[in-house]
Amino acid sequence: MTERYDLSVIIPTFNEEENIAAIIDAVNDVCSKSGIQAEILVVDDNSDDRTIPIVQEITGQCENVRLIVRMKDHGLSQSVVDGFRAARSDIFLIIDADFSHPPELIPRFYEAIRDGADIAIGSRYMKGGDIEEWPLKRRILSLGATAFGRILFPEVTDPVSGFFAVRREVVDGAPLAPKGYKILMEVLGKGRWRSFVEIPFVFRDRAEGESKLRLETMLDYIRQCCGILWFAVTHRIGPVWTEWTKVVRFGIVGLSGIFVNMGLLYVLTEVAGIYYLVSAAIAIETSIVNNFVWNDLWTFKSEGKLRLRRRLHRFVSFQAVSMGGLAINMLILYLLVEVGGIYYLIANLAGIFAAFAWNFMINRHFTWKSI
Repeated sequence: MTERYDLSVIIPTFNEEENIAAIIDAVNDVCSKSGIQAEILVVDDNSDDRTIPIVQEITGQCENVRLIVRMKDHGLSQSVVDGFRAARSDIFLIIDADFSHPPELIPRFYEAIRDGADIAIGSRYMKGGDIEEWPLKRRILSLGATAFGRILFPEVTDPVSGFFAVRREVVDGAPLAPKGYKILMEVLGKGRWRSFVEIPFVFRDRAEGESKLRLETMLDYIRQCCGILWFAVTHRIGPVWTEWTKVVRFGIVGLSGIFVNMGLLYVLTEVAGIYYLVSAAIAIETSIVNNFVWNDLWTFKSEGKLRLRRRLHRFVSFQAVSMGGLAINMLILYLLVEVGGIYYLIANLAGIFAAFAWNFMINRHFTWKSI
């Protein structure tokens, strides 16, 4: 009879002979002290060092340790997916073999899932999280990947984390097709989940061995993000679809604001005979009010019976963000035309896009944070 476990700890490996015995021992020690009956799945990409024989020796001594050797389609994310399929518990936890992820936090991830979360994510970028001993190039790559991922998952501070736990039902039957290192993005984009929690941790660069991160992995990452977005659009489900629906609606509302602005400016100036700068000020403010009302009721679907004080607070926030967007637009227009020598209409278009990105992201994270 196959034994069932409380937790399956999946460790993807390739040439980890310096670390593998130590990480298995550390995971076993943490789980044993916490009363967690855990299996350890080492999923190896046919290492050409001593990783495989070391794990084979350990499996002869520890019944809860298993080894899967993958002969083709190598990659960290693909290894994790194979680990999902082979696991014998209903909770999976992914951890690197190189001690970049602290094993002592495993009980916190396990309890977070037991308490109701569908996904528990280790975050380097929330309060309490950090990265130690990373070269500047790798920090820039990581920050860029994280920022790009947050476009898809704005509520998650570290959507490219490799340290996370997930319920079996989130990934069972999900069309996961990952490449590269960012398996969490695939789970978030195609898995069936409703709730998540983030747990801060300090990422430490590998203790032994060589990092496998390469610049070309960014291409796999971009392709993966495009695949997640395409999945969301074609299936019209999941958090990515929900988020991009808001982006499109925000854009439509912005276009309506342009028509309100231009139309009122013309009427007040040409028909009412008001000085054009006064007309412009009135038109701008009216368009801001127009945009706020439609975004509050349609884009972010604010509650109909929301207290007036709270709605006014949102409006003040929206007004401030809109003024910031206007300043960004004007600054980019000036710099591109006066410094870069770019045609003013093209420069203004670049400013509009930058202001749109600013307006949406800041309003999404602050003005309508709870929606």
